[in-house]
Amino acid sequence: MEMPDLPLGSRRNEDIALDLMKFVAMTTGYGKTTGGSVGFQGTGAAAKPEDYASHLLELYGRCLQSVSGAKSAK
Repeated sequence: MEMPDLPLGSRRNEDIALDLMKFVAMTTGYGKTTGGSVGFQGTGAAAKPEDYASHLLELYGRCLQSVSGAKSAK
C-alpha cells in the first residue's frame, strides 16, 4: 500500500482526529467512570469498560467529523 505524496508536515485527518480525541478525553475525563472527585466531570460516565470504549469511539467519530469539515471548508 503506497502512501500519497503529502507535503512535509501534512497529517491525515484520522491522525489529527485521534490526537484531538486523546486531548479531549484526557483533559475532561470524557467517558470515565465516576468517582468521588470534585470539579469538572466529562460528559457521560461509563459504568463498564465496554461503555467507556463506546464513549471514546463516539468521541473519535465526532472529532473526525469536525476535522474533516474544517479541512474541506478551506
